[in-house]
Amino acid sequence: MQPSRKRARRYDPVRTRAAVLAQFAQVREAVRTLTPEQLARPTRLGDWTVRELAAHLTMALSGVTRSLALPEPAAAKPGLALVEWPSATADRADGIADDTRALARDHPDLDALYGEAAARFEELVPGADDERLLTTRVGVMRLADYVVTRTVELIVHTDDLNEATGLGIPYDRQALAACTRLLADALAQKAPGGSVEVRVPPFAVVQCVPGPRHTRGTPPNVVETDPLTWIRLATGRTEWARALDAAKVDASGERADLAALLPLMG
Repeated sequence: MQPSRKRARRYDPVRTRAAVLAQFAQVREAVRTLTPEQLARPTRLGDWTVRELAAHLTMALSGVTRSLALPEPAAAKPGLALVEWPSATADRADGIADDTRALARDHPDLDALYGEAAARFEELVPGADDERLLTTRVGVMRLADYVVTRTVELIVHTDDLNEATGLGIPYDRQALAACTRLLADALAQKAPGGSVEVRVPPFAVVQCVPGPRHTRGTPPNVVETDPLTWIRLATGRTEWARALDAAKVDASGERADLAALLPLMG
C-alpha cells in the first residue's frame, strides 16, 4: 500500500520575511565585531575562511532580490516544490563556492555589503506577490517558498559561524522553527512511510520510513533530538553515530536508525 500524500506545510510569508531579516540583522551585528585575525580563521566548510563564510551569508538575501530583478519565468507553475529544495542543492556547491570567494574578494567592507543586501531585500520583497515565480539556482520556485529556504541558509551558516568564532550569535526562534520544519519534511519526502516518528521539539514531528504504520499509543520506533542537532545531522555537520554517542539523539526501535538517510543536504 502506498503511503498517503500529505498536505504541504504552510508558512506565513510575513512572519517568514520578518524572521529572515531578524536573523540576518543578528549575524550582521556579530560580523561587525570580527577582527582581521578572526576573519582569517578557517571554518568547517572546506577551505572557506570566516571572511568568506560571512560574505556568503549575504547571499541568503541577495539571491532573492537578484531573482526578483529577472523577468518572471514563462513556466505556468513552480518546477520545484519547497520540500524538494534541500535535496536539489548539492549539485550547485562548486558554483556557489566560486561565487562566494569572488564576493568576499570584491567586497572588503563586509558591513557595507550587509547593509546593501538588507536594504535591497526590504525594498523589493515585501511588496512582491508571494505567488511570483523566481528562477533560482535549483529551479523555478514561488517567491514565498524561496524565502522559507533562506531560513535554512541563515540558520545553518549562523551555526557554522558560531562554530568557527565562538561568538554565540543567537538564533531567531521563527527562523529556527522554519528551518527545522523544512528539513524534517524533507526527510519525510525522502523516505515516505509511517513506521518511524521523528520528533524535534518544540518545532516538528514527522512520520517516515516504509513499514508498519503506527496508529495509537506510543510509537515503536521513535527518534528525538533538539533543533540544532537535527539541523547539523540533516546538513552533514555531524554524523548519526557521533550524535548518538554524545547522547544528542534518542533513538528507540529496530527501525529508528536514520544513518542511511542522512544528510539531506550535501
